[in-house]
Amino acid sequence: MTSTQSDLAGLSRFIFRAPSWYTSLAFALLIAAVAGVAAFDSGVYARSWRGLFFLGRDAWEGIFFIGIPTVVAAFGTTGLDRFVGGKLTHNRSSLLALVSEVIVVAIVTLAAIVSVFTGLGQRFVFDALVVALASVFAFRLLVVMAVSRSSLLVATVPASLQTAAAAVLLFIYSGTLRFLSVGGPILDVYLMPYLARSADAPAELSVISAEHFLLLGVTCALYALAVYAFVVAVDRPWRRSLGVSMLDFLRGFVGHVAEGSRELEEFFQQLGEQAIVPVSVLSFRTVADGGSDVDGTDDADETATDGDAEKARFVLPMIHPGPMGEIGGGNFPERVASDCSALVFPPHATAGHDFNLVTEREVDTILDAAREAADRVTYAPEASPSVRVQSGEASMLGQAFGDDALLVSTYAPGYADDVEYGVGLSAAAEARTSGLDDVMLVDAHNSNDGLSGPDLGHVTPGSQRAFDMIGAAGVSGQRLATAERGDLELGVAWDETPWEPMDGIGPLGVRVAVTAVDGAETAYVLVDGNNMEPGLRGELVDALVEDGPVDAAEVMTTDTHIVNTVEADNQVGAAIDWDELRGLICDLADEARADLEPVEAGVAVERAEVTVFGNDRTETLASHANAVVAMGGAFALSVILAAVAVSVLIFLFA
Repeated sequence: MTSTQSDLAGLSRFIFRAPSWYTSLAFALLIAAVAGVAAFDSGVYARSWRGLFFLGRDAWEGIFFIGIPTVVAAFGTTGLDRFVGGKLTHNRSSLLALVSEVIVVAIVTLAAIVSVFTGLGQRFVFDALVVALASVFAFRLLVVMAVSRSSLLVATVPASLQTAAAAVLLFIYSGTLRFLSVGGPILDVYLMPYLARSADAPAELSVISAEHFLLLGVTCALYALAVYAFVVAVDRPWRRSLGVSMLDFLRGFVGHVAEGSRELEEFFQQLGEQAIVPVSVLSFRTVADGGSDVDGTDDADETATDGDAEKARFVLPMIHPGPMGEIGGGNFPERVASDCSALVFPPHATAGHDFNLVTEREVDTILDAAREAADRVTYAPEASPSVRVQSGEASMLGQAFGDDALLVSTYAPGYADDVEYGVGLSAAAEARTSGLDDVMLVDAHNSNDGLSGPDLGHVTPGSQRAFDMIGAAGVSGQRLATAERGDLELGVAWDETPWEPMDGIGPLGVRVAVTAVDGAETAYVLVDGNNMEPGLRGELVDALVEDGPVDAAEVMTTDTHIVNTVEADNQVGAAIDWDELRGLICDLADEARADLEPVEAGVAVERAEVTVFGNDRTETLASHANAVVAMGGAFALSVILAAVAVSVLIFLFA
């Protein structure tokens, strides 16, 4: 991950699940009641039952004049938007109405405070209310245009509902109609009692005049033009460079925030490119009758036919489990773990964010390829003891299973993040030059110093670290190809752990596999998390090797992006106690050693054609998104200030 991509990943801190529509409305009515108590002063302190009555009346008036427009917008926006071809749901419209109410309350409250200290009076507060209602209209217009992909004129209809509802109530209960030069017997007798009810309203509303409604219309038109100018200016670079609209990205993001929809995946699919990725499977199955199958024939070197005998499976597609949360392949480790009856270990492959799957549907393609590979595994009962090779910064733990091999690479105690796809392919090919058949190359992904710095430890082609990994793979292949083989035993253990994604641990918890060959034991520890805090991997390996019973060990992470719905760099060890994790892993290693039994193992590789982000697409998307956040924010502020300045001039000369 580059620094630009890390800034994009930081947007994941905004991902959350919005409450249901009734929760949003309940909170909106509570805010309206509190605002009513503050805005409509009954003049009686709540020190008696009569005081409580007036306090309750103030709260009710707040609910009526502030909360009712919110309720109308929450229910009505969905219907209007869908009538004109939009996609707003009740949860989204309720969330939008709640946020809009908060904007109104915040602006009016600030104006009230200013009026108290400056003596501007109640009219200034209602001038600010006009600006607040126009601002709400502009905000809703932007969101509706993004979510429903409607044109400016079409989006105006549902976007104006909350502002219009508030304006209607203010028009009726301020008695503005009485000051207009309209009327006649029918209006005076039949309609006036319903359209001019100032006697039933708080005295503060008497300050409102017809000018306020005229100014509201002018200000809304001005703000609508400002929104249109902002959208066109910000959207143009996206269409020119990526061929997609920024509004599509915003629509998908809002949908994911509000309801966990897959609309963001639809946007990513527009960016995607076809890619062919190797899917490697290392399978272990128990040995029946001393290595013979149930039919009495010795098929130790034949393809497996009895899937029920499978004890453990390592699955490694060369994709990246991102980009965030459950979008794309972000939840790939859990999906693959539930696809097999054996205990599945899905470590991180040598692939970066350019190999994010664009949709969760692509995971099914990977799983199909994994099943095909598992069906083609040629098992062997013998394996080599593990070997450790150091080449520059790269450290590689390798073990041969028959004529296949498992290699686990790390740059710890140095800091590293993702290894580029091309680097991993080259390293695996280098390992096979000594005579090995299939090689599963794992990026342990277990030491990083967070999302800071110029390159974040990204291992790219042509870098010294890339050649270090390729060199380590070559030496490992040579040693494993000629190593003595012995009977293989395997034991496994698993604990979901009490930790959750907010603690940096995903649903797979911690999984441990221990192999034993001629008395030499190797522990492979897999933590369902996204990288590790610096130094933690070293402490865990030392606890297993120097202070523990095994001869070699490596700790890996899945790089699950489930944990990144909390924050972009929610690494293992950042939120949990290291001693507790160390104790858990040591206990699991003991359980795995107690589970040791004779097994056969083998590796098979299938190729899957999937749609991924594509070369340099992640960097381009990240650059544009970061530009929108940085420059777009400043541009938005400029547009807002300009619109407000024009509004002030209109108010002064109206």
